[in-house]
Amino acid sequence: MNKLVTVLLFALAISSCKNSSKDSGKEKTDPIQTINLKELKSPADTASAEPYLFTDKNGLVYLSWIEKTKGISFLKISKFNNEQWSEPMVISSGDNWFVNWADYPLVAADGAKNMIAHYLEKSEKGTYTYDVKITTSADEGKNWSAAKLLHDDGKKAEHGFVSMIPYGENYFVSWLDGRNSVMESGKGHSEGHHGQMTIRGAVVDKEGNKSNEWELDNRVCDCCQTSAAITANGPVVVYRDRSEEEIRDISIVRFVDGKWTVPKPIFADKWKIEGCPVNGPRIDAIGNNLAIAWFTSPDKNAQVNIVFSNDGGATFNSPIRIDEGKGIGRVDVVMLDKNTAVVSWMEGSVIKAVKAYSNGKKEASFTVAASAESRSSGFPQMTKSGSNLFFAWTDEKDKTIKVASISLL
Repeated sequence: MNKLVTVLLFALAISSCKNSSKDSGKEKTDPIQTINLKELKSPADTASAEPYLFTDKNGLVYLSWIEKTKGISFLKISKFNNEQWSEPMVISSGDNWFVNWADYPLVAADGAKNMIAHYLEKSEKGTYTYDVKITTSADEGKNWSAAKLLHDDGKKAEHGFVSMIPYGENYFVSWLDGRNSVMESGKGHSEGHHGQMTIRGAVVDKEGNKSNEWELDNRVCDCCQTSAAITANGPVVVYRDRSEEEIRDISIVRFVDGKWTVPKPIFADKWKIEGCPVNGPRIDAIGNNLAIAWFTSPDKNAQVNIVFSNDGGATFNSPIRIDEGKGIGRVDVVMLDKNTAVVSWMEGSVIKAVKAYSNGKKEASFTVAASAESRSSGFPQMTKSGSNLFFAWTDEKDKTIKVASISLL
């Protein structure tokens, strides 16, 4: 065990003792046992970045990432079996991909051998003219189909920041779509467009074919991640919205009784910012109980918050601030039960996590790893399987993916 973790554990142990004596008689909670934090041998042992973690309904954990070799980008995947990662499998590769620190590929699995993945492919020479390509597998990732275009607008524009999640026998997918942002001249984002970025959603089957598609909001922030979850009512999507006055708060849309609701802020931060902060929200759901984590900075007061809902996102409790004064966002969230969630975020150059409750309480935070504030450190990822949390992040110094786990018991 390294010295940093040992010092942290000692400090947390003292803090826990003090809190237990001070708070005896108050409601008791179960802090995460940080002594179980351990780094795992990563399957990505060469130059790699853009990690993503996903857990299927059976608890099987998947890690995807991009490796670059001699100008070729490879999207790879590994699954965690018998306390170790499997030999990496190649999903797809190309020499014309759009590879970006914030707009990373995703994978999803239905727990019945079917999988879906996406990556971004350049559609022409413009910096921000690229398409979303999706590919599927019917044998747990051993073989993948020929890639299909997710959107069919035919525009040389920006398409990306995808969310995808199993939805019944299919998948629900959302993405930012720049079809309305291309100017008459054909110039797009990189040339300074004046049109609007939209967010769209679709249902995609196991072979990658769309059966439904909707425009969810006709004016949104240009380059923040989207996030989706499936509630007891249906899919919900959270994203950074954009008003005419340049207020860029987090909004939610919900699929209820066969229709999408009107976009609604999860909380009125009233963050006015002229450009995109490249810092999207994350959501998780258990039934109609939701937890949403996000970054905001109204009046230059940077903070990371979490909010809970027990009615599928129709209403929300008051936000809980979880950062410690130096939060820069890059959040993730997983629900442990209907009233408890773990949020991860970056506190300056450190990846941290904390357990929070729907009643407004939270535990002491713990450090996952040292990182860097630079873009090359990317967006740390988190997922849950059984009684364990898994973390993945890009180590800027070693230029590769690191993975760790922690027991919740």
